[in-house]
Amino acid sequence: MTFGGFADVYFAYDFGRPPAIDRAFTTQAARHSEFNVNLAYVDAVLTGPRLRGRLAFQFGTAVQANYAGEPTVGALSGASVSRFIQEATIGYQVSPTVWIDGGVFFSPFGSENWISRDNWTYTRSLIADYSPYYEAGIKATWQATPTLSAQLHVINGWQNISETNSDKAIGVRLDWKATPRLTLAYDGFAGNEQPDSLEARLRLFHDVIVKYNATDRLAFSATHDFGTQPRSAAQGGGVANWSGFAVLARFAFTPRLAVAGRVEGYDDPEQVIVATGGTRAPLRATGASVTVDVMPHPKLLWRNELRVLQNAGPLFPSRSATGLSRTNTGLMTSLALTF
Repeated sequence: MTFGGFADVYFAYDFGRPPAIDRAFTTQAARHSEFNVNLAYVDAVLTGPRLRGRLAFQFGTAVQANYAGEPTVGALSGASVSRFIQEATIGYQVSPTVWIDGGVFFSPFGSENWISRDNWTYTRSLIADYSPYYEAGIKATWQATPTLSAQLHVINGWQNISETNSDKAIGVRLDWKATPRLTLAYDGFAGNEQPDSLEARLRLFHDVIVKYNATDRLAFSATHDFGTQPRSAAQGGGVANWSGFAVLARFAFTPRLAVAGRVEGYDDPEQVIVATGGTRAPLRATGASVTVDVMPHPKLLWRNELRVLQNAGPLFPSRSATGLSRTNTGLMTSLALTF
């Protein structure tokens, strides 16, 4: 049994100066012109030849932003309880190559991690923020060969601990280390996210990831998402879809200094995943960011990032005459300590 923790504190300046201080369409650095805690957690980790587990409790504005959609059906559970549980998982090794884990755990979707220190950029791409970071259920992990692994998940749904209906969802992931420098991955989701009072609509999601370490200092990553969900009868039937991408590169000048860049896009014209509401335009954005990392100590990370997003229509809160802008620019600095 080992014990540890993590604290990520930040200051962000949003050039749109959102009147409500909350920065829209992001989970990271979610407050404008304010020193705050992005993510802090403490954990206990159990490792053994046949048994494993992790219990982690968390706090921060990223937690509030990410768990805001956690449903509340009935008098129990809901975001007021769920958001403090980062992971509560127990695993048992049923064979030399197969583990079964159950509880609340990180999702298998995407290439960006919930823990900020484990990513190349401080903010997450739009495809990461709008696909599940966590889930509740049971999963099987099979290490088929030293270079190929597969996962099968049976979960409550699309990033929810509390249930929204009587159905369960399926998640899958395949990871293949094609060469010592090239890794390919696929993950997918299938499930109904409608309440029992409405007609079921099967949501399908696909995610493809390519990572390439060109040298010991230079690495690239590319991710593409695509999802579909049937429209309701009131919407005219047929199928709506959304998609997105993120391409990243990182160069380490030294073990203590690195720079990363990202270009990204997200297109949800029918607001299947991102409901912008009111008179706002749908989220159909492209963007770019640059991040500079400085590690004065192996356990301390100082990270600075500039990010620019451009939407097809007015969407981002601002102090402009209309209260909305097509462009959002944010400048963030953070200190993260692992202990």
